[in-house]
Amino acid sequence: MEKYQVRDIALAPSGHRKIQWVRDNMPLLRGLEEEYTKTRPFEGIKISLSVHLEAKTAYLCMVLAAGGADMSVTGSNVLSTQDDVAAALADSGMKVFAYHGATQEEYDRHIEMCLSHKPNIIIDDGADLVSFIHEKRPDLAEEVWGGCEETTTGIIRLKAMEREGVLRFPMVAVNDADCKHLFDNRYGTGQSTWDSIMRNTNLIVAAKKVVVVGYGWCSRGIAMRADALGAQVIVTEIDPVKAIEAKMDGFSVMPMAKATHFGDIFVTATGCCKTITTEHMMSMKDGAILANAGHFNCEIDMEALEAFAVEKKERRNNIMGYKLPNGRWVNVIGEGRLVNIAAADGHPAEIMDLSFAVQAMSAAYIRDHHKELDNKVINVSREMDNIIARRKLAAWGIEIDSLTPEQEAYLNSWQI
Repeated sequence: MEKYQVRDIALAPSGHRKIQWVRDNMPLLRGLEEEYTKTRPFEGIKISLSVHLEAKTAYLCMVLAAGGADMSVTGSNVLSTQDDVAAALADSGMKVFAYHGATQEEYDRHIEMCLSHKPNIIIDDGADLVSFIHEKRPDLAEEVWGGCEETTTGIIRLKAMEREGVLRFPMVAVNDADCKHLFDNRYGTGQSTWDSIMRNTNLIVAAKKVVVVGYGWCSRGIAMRADALGAQVIVTEIDPVKAIEAKMDGFSVMPMAKATHFGDIFVTATGCCKTITTEHMMSMKDGAILANAGHFNCEIDMEALEAFAVEKKERRNNIMGYKLPNGRWVNVIGEGRLVNIAAADGHPAEIMDLSFAVQAMSAAYIRDHHKELDNKVINVSREMDNIIARRKLAAWGIEIDSLTPEQEAYLNSWQI
């Protein structure tokens, strides 16, 4: 089997520089790298990883490799792979199979190649590796001890598999860890989504009406940052409790069919399909901008839009304009794919330091406990969350209080 498939191995020096930059800004992973280099917790263990293949992911791979892991790596989105970073990992001796702008056939081939070394542990983003094993290579499931899932979308897919009784191995819900979703989903997605929208459109956000689809943790971050940039924020929701939260956070709440008449910029982040349809687009303002911050490119119904539009032309790099039958145009960033990574650099390094520390420690948990785990989606323990949080605070030089024995006794007693 080929050791790697990357666009151009000569791009490796640029990738190495990017990886060094994030390494300098990811103290949790640096600490784990130092620890794993000494303890070698993954010695002889094969790990397949499918996550957005850019510098922060590459550094996670290097940390796991420092712990002895035999790494096989691919991307999780055809537009998020950075070819220089993929080349740098290949240059470091890892098995790497990823292209920026890969065709669907190439993407599927790279997923299979990534799995061909028969992994013991899977690190997934959107459950693409897990789904491929279950649907196309069930023979590989016998070698898999378990895995870790990075995203809300992936957890949704895995829990559906668990409900149907088809999940073949345990998967840790990394996305649901406090040290992941409270910071990555909210602050990471919030900042990186607007970084992408602003750099790709070169337009001001202040005074615009921004429609945020959904009000989960990612959407909250997007709405919060839009508000801070001076936008008037409208939220659409299907959950009445989240709708109340959005209203009490100071945002307008209404159905999508009504919000379409007001929005200048629309951002989806739900994990669901067809949250913006061509019917919705027909009532949007001329020149409306559409972006998706969810994992798959079906939140904006791109397949229907491609067939529905009467004309299509590139407006700017990463922005495609579609002329609708009513003569108005809508502009879609990054092909409707994950806007903050398909058309930008993804989350800040300091945020991914938390998320990837959860990934690394969850992989070690699978190593230690896979024989006793059921084939279910399992949660990250409070103990692990607290260990990671305390390490992050220590990296910032921050100390916090702790309970006295008297306070602990008080909180654990029903007698006042």
